[in-house]
Amino acid sequence: MNKSSFFIIGQHAVIEALKNPKRNVLRLFLTEESKKNIHRNSPNKNLLDEVKVYFKTKKELDKYSTKENLLHQGYVAEVEQLEKPILKEYIKTKNNITFVCLDGVTDPRNIGSVIRSAASFNIDGIIIKERNFPSDSKLMYKAASGAIEYINIFEVANINSTLKNLKEKNFWVYGFDGNGKKDFTDIDWKGNNILLFGSEGFGLHQHTSKYADFLVKINIDNKIESLNISNSASIVFHHIQYKKKSINKNFYKIHKINE
Repeated sequence: MNKSSFFIIGQHAVIEALKNPKRNVLRLFLTEESKKNIHRNSPNKNLLDEVKVYFKTKKELDKYSTKENLLHQGYVAEVEQLEKPILKEYIKTKNNITFVCLDGVTDPRNIGSVIRSAASFNIDGIIIKERNFPSDSKLMYKAASGAIEYINIFEVANINSTLKNLKEKNFWVYGFDGNGKKDFTDIDWKGNNILLFGSEGFGLHQHTSKYADFLVKINIDNKIESLNISNSASIVFHHIQYKKKSINKNFYKIHKINE
């Protein structure tokens, strides 16, 4: 196996990797049944055309997932890393950007779930400390369910300096904290925004929270102490997507009236 390659498992993770023209899939291990499913999922395109395919029994594929106790569903692929996007280049050509920044979040399942939610609700990208990003984790790829193929992951050396630089480029930083003064639904979410989430166990690092322009919270029933990060993120992402759609709809309505 090449140094830059690694294995991913699971139906959605593997099929979406095959669909992504930027992803190099080196080898594919399938059962006969999973091969049929691939053709059913993409009837107009043969996803197996340009990849080496090996047919295995379910038992033979179990060795790729036993350690992590994951279900491979008859799909295993050896892939190479995607080319890393460059944050400073990305923001040059975009506006009304929404980034998620993960501060101290290290659990691969949580990161994968946040990636899945972020891609589902059109978040522009995820900023994460390079050292904390489990780039070759089967657990993360399985939790992301293929969504990692559709979102920018910006790996940075230092979260605090990255936030400082983005603030200087007209980004607002909103730190999510149970002790926040304002409910996040009271924000209009216009312009360029960064949604800063801390880990479930410790929340935002004290030094990092100083870079937040506002500390906001998700109002939940006081009988419940907190939500896990993937649930919190999904609620926030959905609301922001709804708000942005409403803003755009109103803009076009006003523009049409003035024509």
